[in-house]
Amino acid sequence: MTNKTDSAQYLRDLARLRRVRDRIDREYAQPLDVESLARGVHMSAGHLSRQFRLAYGESPYSYLMTRRIERAMALLRRGDLSVTEVCFEVGCASLGTFTTRFTELVGMSPGTYRRQESQAALGIPSCMAKQVTRPVRNREAPPTEPEID
Repeated sequence: MTNKTDSAQYLRDLARLRRVRDRIDREYAQPLDVESLARGVHMSAGHLSRQFRLAYGESPYSYLMTRRIERAMALLRRGDLSVTEVCFEVGCASLGTFTTRFTELVGMSPGTYRRQESQAALGIPSCMAKQVTRPVRNREAPPTEPEID
């Protein structure tokens, strides 16, 4: 009987995690935090973070930032908005945090990306450009090691 109960609870938790992920996908530009996401599915913030990481391989905050950076990449490729405008358009409140996270995921600063990609993406359908340039965790820029003399 315990296995049946555990299995049912697991499926309910997965459904709640999908609702959280879907909410992040829909409302990425809104102010979202783990506490409000957890309240929306009647979980504690710690439990949500642990379960989300187990299910999707990253924390809810990392998933949110990946969605924001993904959208920022599309806006920067268009080339008609400044980096600061893109930062606020995708829901980031701090230009510094946005720039740092963008650089970690993409491997270059938003300004450099904007200059390079606005010209490179000309003539490529946006659906293809999005697929090719999507930030993927295993392509994160490698951390720089301090040099020891």
